[in-house]
Amino acid sequence: MSAITGIVQLHQQPLPPEAGRSIMQNLQRFPADYVHTWTCGDIFLGCHGQWITPESRNETLPNYYAERNAAITADAIIDNRAELFGKLGIAADRRADMTDSDLILQAYFKWGQEAPKHLIGDFAFIIWDGRERTLFGARDFSGSRTLYYALTPEQLSLCTTMAPLLARPGVGRQLNEQWVSEFLAIPITTEAVDMFSTVYKHIGQIPPAHSFAFKDGQLHFNRYCVIEPGQKLRLKSNGEYEEAFRDVFSTAVSSRLRTIREVGANLSGGLDSGSVVSFAARELREQQKRLHTYSYVPVDDFTDWTPKSRIANERHNIQATVSHVGNIDDHYYNFPELNPLTEIDDWLDIMEAPYKFFENSYWMKGIYKQAQAHNVSVLLTGSRGNWSVSWGPALDFQARLLRSFRWVKLYRELGMYSKALGVKKSRIFPHVGKKAFPEVTRALFASREDTVPDLINPEFAAQTKVFERLEEYGYDFWGHSWQNVYDVRNKQFEKLYYWSLTGKVGCKQSLRHALWERDATNDLRVIRFCLSVPEEQYVQNGFDRSLIRRATKHYLPDQIRLNQKVRGIQGADGLHRLLPQWRGLVSELRQVLEEPAVAGYLNIKELSRALQTLSASPKPEQVFDTEFRILMRALIFCRFMKKLA
Repeated sequence: MSAITGIVQLHQQPLPPEAGRSIMQNLQRFPADYVHTWTCGDIFLGCHGQWITPESRNETLPNYYAERNAAITADAIIDNRAELFGKLGIAADRRADMTDSDLILQAYFKWGQEAPKHLIGDFAFIIWDGRERTLFGARDFSGSRTLYYALTPEQLSLCTTMAPLLARPGVGRQLNEQWVSEFLAIPITTEAVDMFSTVYKHIGQIPPAHSFAFKDGQLHFNRYCVIEPGQKLRLKSNGEYEEAFRDVFSTAVSSRLRTIREVGANLSGGLDSGSVVSFAARELREQQKRLHTYSYVPVDDFTDWTPKSRIANERHNIQATVSHVGNIDDHYYNFPELNPLTEIDDWLDIMEAPYKFFENSYWMKGIYKQAQAHNVSVLLTGSRGNWSVSWGPALDFQARLLRSFRWVKLYRELGMYSKALGVKKSRIFPHVGKKAFPEVTRALFASREDTVPDLINPEFAAQTKVFERLEEYGYDFWGHSWQNVYDVRNKQFEKLYYWSLTGKVGCKQSLRHALWERDATNDLRVIRFCLSVPEEQYVQNGFDRSLIRRATKHYLPDQIRLNQKVRGIQGADGLHRLLPQWRGLVSELRQVLEEPAVAGYLNIKELSRALQTLSASPKPEQVFDTEFRILMRALIFCRFMKKLA
């Protein structure tokens, strides 16, 4: 587990001793339980190891298998161990102590380069097959662990982080302007659509859901996993669907509790993290362990400006979940000394690239620090729940009923939904019609996108043809309300760029704090199950997200389980935190507008207008406004460019 690396010479020349040594020295800034390397002529493998699972304490990577002339280094936790034991014919007396890296290698011995298809978990690994003289490896389907590479005329180098590769001969820190153009053009937190590239021109990445093979100087990639809706599951009753959901979800949660230390979880006041916590706390009680939960709350002097349908401080709802579930040590943090500005330089160091998620950056990092202080080695999340376990968009489902002329069912669902929300049907139906007939809506409102300011310099965008390239990748820029949400959901699993950032953030934080972020709602078994469930199970009797609401009866309190009226919103106090430093922030932003290093990349005209709008009298409720967002992203990008110089 942890940071891994590999080097292979292109012409079978002996590898200089300092090559591997320099990479391993660069990884010393991360905590480790052991550091080990393996060298054989023109091959080098290394691991800066952190023990997370019980089996990992028996593991020293890289590991060489003389009888097969093969070696492996791995950053991996495999979750379908029981299934693999059966498929691989592993004897019962070997299973308890068998390491995950050994399982991966046994899978490779049986299935060759098809092995990643059989693995479920969070992983990146590198295998040297001496018989085939091939370097082979893979990343898990959503990129929960990172793996970068640099290919020069002399050698191929791979590593979990980019910094060691930047120091390799012939690599350098030249900017990848194609990646930068995508980063600046995409309005949401997605970094880029080209999953092979990074911010550096001479460093690439193994994309999520891909394996690689390097042989005879040629590097080849293969996408081994594509998640698509398949045959629908047909059960006899609601109860059977609920039981099937609990079975697959509890398996996913349970497999993520395998650790030698404490277990923690991010907990908000909603369904996704609450469901993960409720299943985990039950399982841990049987292990005589307690679950630590970590929750962000706004600073004490913050006045909630959000609408009635949103709530910035979820403490009351979180405490309801904690009280109902039990076996939880709950922790609440507002980190008053932190804000989006104070954390920029540290996040640039963590990410090794510019980033966009400043709204949540301060409390995300703060929670990792607190979890580490509590000896937590697994931090559970429910980040992908909206697209898997808690799927069920009521208005879009009703729009489907309208388009298919299922009037009776539509009238019933609309009536029950309006009653549950306490809103008249006459206020809801226009939204249903808007979704049901997107062609009309698009014709009426498509021009609105022209009013949204771009962060990217128009000339740079034209030079790199970035918008044309994004369209080729099938990227939807703004997520308009007329979109078919069912198509959007399918893209969340088909297109790799939607979720690669989540894995990147979790992996790089984990290296620093020696703990793994693990998401049961992102389990491949859970996703495939959820995609197989008929839509009628997800919206029923006036409730959106119906399946998880029904399946968590007795697991969650009804005020959380059945709540459709209020949703939490995180980071609402981000701008409020900045008010004492506002003059300094405005001063730095003005410097950004005059900085030659970024003038060719950023849309200075739009940024100047945004700064003029905000600088005079900033208000806390502007924290999610586009003007504030592009200004903060421009500042982060500018600081990165200065570090690069």
